[in-house]
Amino acid sequence: MTTNTLIAGFGGQGVLFAGKFMAYKGMLEGKEISWLPSYGPEMRGGTANCSVILSDEPIGSPIVSNPDVLIAMNLPSLDKYEDLVVPGGMIFVDSTLIERKVERTDVKVFYIPTTKLAQEIGAPTLANMIMMGKFIKESGAVTHDDMEAALSKVVSAKRADMFEINLKAIDTGYNY
Repeated sequence: MTTNTLIAGFGGQGVLFAGKFMAYKGMLEGKEISWLPSYGPEMRGGTANCSVILSDEPIGSPIVSNPDVLIAMNLPSLDKYEDLVVPGGMIFVDSTLIERKVERTDVKVFYIPTTKLAQEIGAPTLANMIMMGKFIKESGAVTHDDMEAALSKVVSAKRADMFEINLKAIDTGYNY
């Protein structure tokens, strides 16, 4: 099984961090992985996206042109990438920031108010990890087991105080 995922949003929304977390989670589960970040010159406030491929087989190219999964954290990302998702794919939408509905009928769509949920749990910067929780539950690309191991790979020592709240954010999305 191979899952080609594109995560997109504004710089500062944790798009690259979420992708890195997903890649480490896949690696710890013995999958072949690819993580390819891309961001505009402004970084914070500019556009950012990353391609993550999780596969049971070797990966030939890190480029995700037609994702199986699109995670859109803002409206420009949904506008830009919606039509590229393969028929039968999935689109995850931060419905706090994106008011419009997905126009396609050949994909499965999840509207999650991740930005609102992040504020409610006292972690306004963790909408990305709430989205990761929902992605894990719905995609089947990785398991919900041992989140701590993957999270410990991406939460730096100087941000160790963020470890538990990241776990809470993942669980919030998973249980939404």
